[in-house]
Amino acid sequence: MGAGNDSPPLVVIMNTPEKLRQLDETLIALLSDRLALLATREMPSRQEQLDSHQAQLTRAGVPEPLWDSLITSCMAALATAPSVHAVVEPRNITVVGGHGLMGRFFVDRLSAAGHQVSVLEYDGWDHAESLLGTADLVLLCVPLKATIAVIRKVAPYLSSTTTLADIASTKETIVQAMMEHHAGPVLGLHPMFGPGIHSFLGQKVIACPGRHSTISQWLLDFIEADGGKLITCTPEEHDRMMVAVQAIRFFANLTLGAFLAEEGIEIERSLAFASPLYRIEINTVSRLLAQSAALYVDILLASDERCEAIERLVKTSARLAKLLAQGDRAALITEFETAHKAFEQVAPRALEESNQVINHLSTVLAAKEIETSVKVESLYR
Repeated sequence: MGAGNDSPPLVVIMNTPEKLRQLDETLIALLSDRLALLATREMPSRQEQLDSHQAQLTRAGVPEPLWDSLITSCMAALATAPSVHAVVEPRNITVVGGHGLMGRFFVDRLSAAGHQVSVLEYDGWDHAESLLGTADLVLLCVPLKATIAVIRKVAPYLSSTTTLADIASTKETIVQAMMEHHAGPVLGLHPMFGPGIHSFLGQKVIACPGRHSTISQWLLDFIEADGGKLITCTPEEHDRMMVAVQAIRFFANLTLGAFLAEEGIEIERSLAFASPLYRIEINTVSRLLAQSAALYVDILLASDERCEAIERLVKTSARLAKLLAQGDRAALITEFETAHKAFEQVAPRALEESNQVINHLSTVLAAKEIETSVKVESLYR
């Protein structure tokens, strides 16, 4: 009998990375099928999807937060999926301040959509006539403090059909200045995101129409087609909302950061003792402090209304601190319950959303610990 007939059958042993690669390819294909099925919109609710597999999750040893995250991510992918870009007429666009962080974002997105985009910077005014005079859109992406001065400077070059738009974080004075100095279409925009975003996908942009809004509608359509969510309002409403959404929040974060610095708290060490909720708070403060101080200080100082609201916040804080110093437990409980009433309608949603964030962050942190331990073990092999 030949040696070949005595040999055991050949078994191919696949190494772990190769096996993982094949499993990942299968998962990707299955997720694609799942998204396509969900896209029919004939789907159970998120909670129904979670409840339907509880027993299987337990038997398979799959953590519930992992399954929850997958379901939520699939539904989010559908909610934020960009529309298919329609074929549009290419426009001539000049972005003033197009080499800045937000300016580059708009240059990249508008260029990717097929528009002819030029950039005008502070040292390029010798070319202002050619860059501004024939533009369909002039978009101002300059620091807030310089916006009105730039409006005055660009306006004489614009034709009556050119849309003048900006992205400043205040709108009433800016839109008013654009309308005073330019007789053509005017549009105030405020992207509610900062540098580091690569598309409008899932991002909010506030739009404050100024004049001849139908002429600039193509720009709003483009933002929505790129996955953005438009919030349309008057400049006055925008500025009222930004007192809470930006000024109060930024000041509160700056105050906490300054206090922890003065106290000499070792921030990284404190995270080892803290819940994920504390980590989220510290990350929010750190994100603010990692960016341009001038940008955020200008936002805080942008209007008297913002400064006055911050003064009221400080007075509220002082009142509560006084009650603490007096040990007035009953008064503090009353303050808590009064504030609770203002948040009563949003509290259930807030708890659900914050639980989602906490569970996801906890999963991410656990994964990082495993990854770190594996790297450390490999050093000693």
